[in-house]
Order: sequence, then structure tokens, then C-alpha cells
Amino acid sequence: MKQNYKNTFKALAFIAAGLMAMGCQKNQEQAITKPAEANATIGRTLKTMAVSLTQGFEVGATSPKTAYDVSPTGSSSGDNVTLSGNQWNLYDALIGNLAADQKNGSWSARIRNTGKITMLYDVTTGISSVTVKSATYSSDAASTWGLFYSTNGGSSWTQAGSAVTTTSTLQTQTFTFSVTGTVRIEIRKLSGGSSRINIDDITINDNGSTGGGGTGTVITGKKFLFDASHLENAGSADWQIDADGTENVASYTGGTTVELKAQRYPTPSYTGITSSTAETYWTGGISAWAVELVKKGELVESLPNGAAITYGDSSNPQDLSNYDVFVVVEPNKLFTAAEKTAIMNFVSNGGGLIMVADHTAATTAGTDANGYNPSDRDGDGYDSPRVWNDLMTNNGINNSNPFGFTVNYVDISEKPSSNVYTGTNANATKVLNGAAGTASKLAFYNGSTATLTPANNANVQGLFWRSSSTNGGTTGVMALLSTYGSGRVFFIGDSSPCDDGTGDPNDNLFNGWSGDSPSGFTSHPALHLNASLWAAKAQ
Repeated sequence: MKQNYKNTFKALAFIAAGLMAMGCQKNQEQAITKPAEANATIGRTLKTMAVSLTQGFEVGATSPKTAYDVSPTGSSSGDNVTLSGNQWNLYDALIGNLAADQKNGSWSARIRNTGKITMLYDVTTGISSVTVKSATYSSDAASTWGLFYSTNGGSSWTQAGSAVTTTSTLQTQTFTFSVTGTVRIEIRKLSGGSSRINIDDITINDNGSTGGGGTGTVITGKKFLFDASHLENAGSADWQIDADGTENVASYTGGTTVELKAQRYPTPSYTGITSSTAETYWTGGISAWAVELVKKGELVESLPNGAAITYGDSSNPQDLSNYDVFVVVEPNKLFTAAEKTAIMNFVSNGGGLIMVADHTAATTAGTDANGYNPSDRDGDGYDSPRVWNDLMTNNGINNSNPFGFTVNYVDISEKPSSNVYTGTNANATKVLNGAAGTASKLAFYNGSTATLTPANNANVQGLFWRSSSTNGGTTGVMALLSTYGSGRVFFIGDSSPCDDGTGDPNDNLFNGWSGDSPSGFTSHPALHLNASLWAAKAQ
């Protein structure tokens, strides 16, 4: 069910008793809170998987460690900070973003004297190699540093490989060694006195074949950019991970409405998220999705209204080249020609694109077959199915459905569909049975379907079909995946499954994220999180 038509839907008189029963069930489910077992199950699943870790020190708007360990700002034992959901200790070190800091992205660690950076947790599947980027800070003299590892929780340490001498620009060092079981690492500055060094992009590659019991790989430190620049907050929608202010947005009924507005960095900082953090930590209709990604060690940002969608523009700090996945939930205005070029090139060159649509009709003038206005929430004549079809047929690069599907101008509900793909496609297996659990059912509350066009892209693969549609067929597709160039695409035809029921208090919100779980309807978190990790090439 869609947010801005919820009251209309609740008032509909269903002719069939079966449909009426489902309507009553849905209204009851809106009051059901997310079961605690859901997060616990996801956590247990991840612990059994082979794991790679990437720590890029991207900490959002504010560094959690802005000073060295000098009284009164620190202590002789360093300070503990949360990075990508995990604890690290920084001794005589901080996380900086000055112009003199050598970094890949916005932030990097800076160490002086004989400071160090230490993991306070263990990788449980061993280590086969570690890569680290390092450089001399500013115009300081060169220094040396070393990589150490511990297999007993930090009681004793062993150096891996030889010491590294820094240069004026970031250089990548690779340490290859084989350690099984539980292990953690530490980076120590070994020489140079007060000269400072920068450390960035620490990547730990596991020894998953020797332990863990899983068959997949979860890589942390992936960067997700959630679009808020195409009126995803228009009307009674709130497809944002967090909002920190307000703005006036055009309404399909005429005039404007005051809506919550997303900023680049959600607040409070995602460095404060732990395994037990509630999704209400942030204010947004899809905050649950983002909070769960952070719990798995990934990074999230919003692209605010007014920001540019670019690819390859080094002057834009939010250029798509700085991210692994671009998530767009129900865009309400067309992408510009330049934006479409950027998106297509981003995907073609390896980026992930998550496309979420909503219900519509043959025309945006008037109501659809169910009596609803199409989901053109700002009244400009375009709703999300039309925005997506415009991207795929009018991008100036490949105008022939390059992802292998077309969004249908329909309004359908399925409560739920268990008509799920059962074949051997490796990508589909990861999305349906990945690190976040098994996705076996999918409920739509007024959404659109897709028609596959494998002649345009043979890599397109349906994941869920309507109950009345042919499994493996090209019509009635509710969710799908595809690849384009070296990038990955996931599409779902309804925004209700990612709606967590919280956000703008002036909106009518519905918990489709987990609200159906008690009745056994859906597995929406698993589907969206697995698709996110797959699109990011994190599993």
C-alpha cells in the first residue's frame, strides 16, 4: 500500500470476502513492531560467512577523534572509536580531513611519534592478505610503519612482512601471509619522531576456506549513496534515510507542502550505531534499510535536493565515482540528460544501481483502475515508473532498454507472492539466499511490475513474479536483477517493502519492511539487504 493513498485504501469496500480479510490483516499489521529475532538472525548468519573488511575512515560530517592523546583531550592509552560498526583504538593518532592529509575520500587516519591504530575485535575466518594505503603527512619527513597481527586477542603481536617507508603520495602496500582462526591487526608508526603519516583504506582479505562454514563473502566499507535529489519526499512519501531540516515541495494537489529534508550525512553520526541500535536512530521512511547496512559495516550518505548527480567530476565531493551503489527509491522527477549520462556510465564502469518504483496508470491524468492517482506526488506529469523508463529509453548512450526490462504502467497488489526463482543463476542465488537470510516471499501494496526484454540484455533475471504469472516468464515480474557493463542493477516495483513505518510525522507511514513478518508474509529485509550487498559486490 502506498503512503499517500493509505486512507483511501482503508476506506475501499472490497467485494470479495477474501480480499476483505486481507485488508483487515494489513491494518492489524501496521501496529506490529519489528520482531527482535530478525536482527539476531541476520547477525548469526553474517558470523558464519567468510569475511573481508575494508576500513576507509569515512566518518561522516564529524570526526570521532580530532586530537592526539595529549591531556586533557586524550589519554596515554589512546581512545576507542567506532568505525563501520566496529571498535578501534587510536593511540597518538586521529582521523583528519585537512588539505594536508593524504586520503582517498574525505578522511584518513593521521599518526605521529610512535602511535598506532589497533583493531579491538577479531576476524574469525583468518587472514590471507592485508592492503594498506599510506603517505607522509604534509611536508613532514618520511617515516616507517609496520603491520602487526595477533591471534590471541591482542596479548601478543607478530610483525607481518617488512617496515614500509612513506612517500609524499598515497601508496598501496600488500602484506601476504596465512593465518587461520581469530585474528586482529595493528598498524604501528616505527620511526620519524614527530613527523606524521596518513593511513587509509585498510583491507583485510580473509582465509574463508579454512573456517566460518559459509559459502559467501561479506566485504565491509562499501559506500551507499541514497538519492534525495528527485523529490523522494514529495507528498506523503518519505523515501529518505534521515532528515535534518525542512523544505517546500510541490504537491500533486497543487501548491506546496513542508517536507523533511535530507542532508548529506545522517545525524547522529553512523559511528554511533551498534548491533542493538534501533532504526529510529535516524528519521526517515527507509532508515531501517540504512541502519542495517551500517550494522554490517557499510557506509551510507544522502544526495540532498539541489546536489548534482555526476560521474567523473573531481570537483563534486559526491560524484558517483566515490560510491559503490546508488540507491534511488521512487524518484518523482525526470533525471536530466547529464544525470542520465552519469548514471549509465557509473553502472557501466562497475557501479551498483538499486531502482525502486511504485504504482501508476496508463496516464498520470486521472485515476488508475483501483481509483488511485498515479504516484506522481509532485504533479509534474511523471511518476517513478515513467522516470525509470525514461532513463532506459532516453539516455543518449543506450536507448534500447539496456538493463533488459521495461516498467509497466499498472497498479497491482500481491499479499504475498511466493512465486520465487528456483534456478541456478549465481547472482539470483546471492540475492535470494545471501548473507542477510533467505527471501522467499514478497508482498506488494500497490506497485508496478516489469516486463523482461532479454533480447536487449540477456543477463536480466526475474526474482519474484505475481502469483498468477509464469515462474521464469517475462511478464508479471515484481523484482529482478541485471548486469550492465561491469555494474549491477536491482529493480523492485513497489516502495512499500522498504518502508519501515517511521519518518515524517505528517506522512501516512506503513511498515512494509518487517510489519508482515509475524504473519509469515514476507522476507523484505533479506531481499533488500542481500540485493544491496550484491550490487556493491560485497557478497
